[in-house]
Amino acid sequence: MSDTPESAGLLVQERGNVLWLTIDREERRNVLSHGVLAAMSQAIDAAQSRRELRAIVITGAGSKAFCSGADLQSAQAFTTDYSEPVGHLAQLLRRARASNLPLIARVNGACMAGGMGLLAMCDLAVACSHAVFGLPEVKVGVFPAQVLTVLQHLIPRRKLAEMCLTGEPLTSAQALEYDLVNYVADDVDAALDWLMGRLLDKSPAAIRRGLYTMKGIQAMSFEESMAFTESQIALFTLTDDAREGQLAFRQKRKPEWKGS
Repeated sequence: MSDTPESAGLLVQERGNVLWLTIDREERRNVLSHGVLAAMSQAIDAAQSRRELRAIVITGAGSKAFCSGADLQSAQAFTTDYSEPVGHLAQLLRRARASNLPLIARVNGACMAGGMGLLAMCDLAVACSHAVFGLPEVKVGVFPAQVLTVLQHLIPRRKLAEMCLTGEPLTSAQALEYDLVNYVADDVDAALDWLMGRLLDKSPAAIRRGLYTMKGIQAMSFEESMAFTESQIALFTLTDDAREGQLAFRQKRKPEWKGS
């Protein structure tokens, strides 16, 4: 494991070939500051060019909260400059959408408000049994506007409306039922290790280009999607990993991925 200095409440660690981004504000239930958002955005962006990295895990310090949203004790909880058209949370969500490294949420406790945005921007998610999930913004006179952009396709529309309009939370069992997370376990790290094991032995090139394809077709019409994907599958087959994977299949052995 290698560490980099804590930056604005975000702990950045490399654990083997996985980058861990931990919101390190446990005493404040891992609330988001503008510094945390900016540092997370920069870390995700910088990781894209590093072929040795295979995934990014996002979590919070301790066991009480994954992330409880914006820091409401701050006078500028939601913006630092009204003249700027791009906010820190919006920029982070854009960087996450452009990531070709899998983002995995390790939900170790309460996941509220902006924390739901972090959860939704990830490709996979595991949660501990005591985690709760909510959009309580209406209780303080605002609304989860930016979070809706990444959350609206994950959860049934009427349940999402209920969460937004009442501000009432979901249990981890409900989050699993509504497809907010992939798995719920008493031991969140055991679940994460199991999921990561199934991911990290697969082709890095296929995952990288596959995420690009999945994200690219999300807003396309049927014909646009078909035109894009029929060209992409040809490019998949030209990679070193595709050749190695098919050769290993024929030779009945484990593939040795190059990641190219």
